[in-house]
Amino acid sequence: MTVLRAGIVGLGVMGRHHLRILSALEGVELVGVFDSALNTQNEVAGVAVMPSLEALLDCRLDYCVLSAPTAYHLELGLQLAQHGVHALIEKPVATTGDEAKQLVEAFDSKGLIGGVGHVERFNPAIQAMRQKISGGLLGEVFQVATRRQGPFPARISDVGVIKDLATHDIDVTMWTMQRRYDSVSAHTAFRSGRKHEDMLVAIGKLEGGVIVSHLVNWLSPVKERSTTVIGEHGALVADTLTADLTFFENGTQANLWDGVSSLRGVSEGNVLRFALMKTEPLLAEHQAFRDAVVSRSVGNIVTLAQGMETVRVADRLIVS
Repeated sequence: MTVLRAGIVGLGVMGRHHLRILSALEGVELVGVFDSALNTQNEVAGVAVMPSLEALLDCRLDYCVLSAPTAYHLELGLQLAQHGVHALIEKPVATTGDEAKQLVEAFDSKGLIGGVGHVERFNPAIQAMRQKISGGLLGEVFQVATRRQGPFPARISDVGVIKDLATHDIDVTMWTMQRRYDSVSAHTAFRSGRKHEDMLVAIGKLEGGVIVSHLVNWLSPVKERSTTVIGEHGALVADTLTADLTFFENGTQANLWDGVSSLRGVSEGNVLRFALMKTEPLLAEHQAFRDAVVSRSVGNIVTLAQGMETVRVADRLIVS
């Protein structure tokens, strides 16, 4: 296997996870990292800390993971493209759709592989959900509903829940359904005293008429990550915290016991939780990006163009 030379820019919470994965990823040599907050350190976890981005680029990188705050993605991403370095950029790919377009054009003009870290797409439950839907398990799909809630993360300060959290749901929805958003509208709240929204209720419609809803916040003490797709034959429910996918079949057996039917309905169908091979999503994401760099094929990664479309939908939610 070809050994690729990789680097990381930004060692916050996600950057540290990327460091963990890349340090042990087959076919990759992690040659250095850069984070301006680490300018007093020579190494971290056995990997050399570079004093500047230029010093990291001098390490002859094949590709780089960009996990700095979103506000710096455009500037840093353009520098990587200028130096001919493939890049995996954390989500959201940029602050606005216009900035994302600049990144798409910069990488395309150099013939470089650019990916976006929408890691939920690599969750085993979401991967299996797309396969089941495309295989016709649900028949015609009527609705997609997502819930992404949890406590406030102090590490996030440059964007609100729409760009930080809802972008996961936007990407997952478009990818599993293979359809773009036709219309969106939203309500937001600002309850934590910050300038960015911390609660979102969004509704929309995909091309073809599928109804979509997203419930997102940083204000719940209960962490929840679920995607429910309802169709003519039943419902698929993906829990991405546990990577479980469950199929609830439409009712086929009549409930003649009034006490039960009042709780479960007048009929019941089979319930099946699929047994899935559970690879860590971030590892699967890195394996896919490594393979894309080697093969120059982007079929299994989240492309910059797809990341741009997600940010554009998020922009529309903010305007709404």
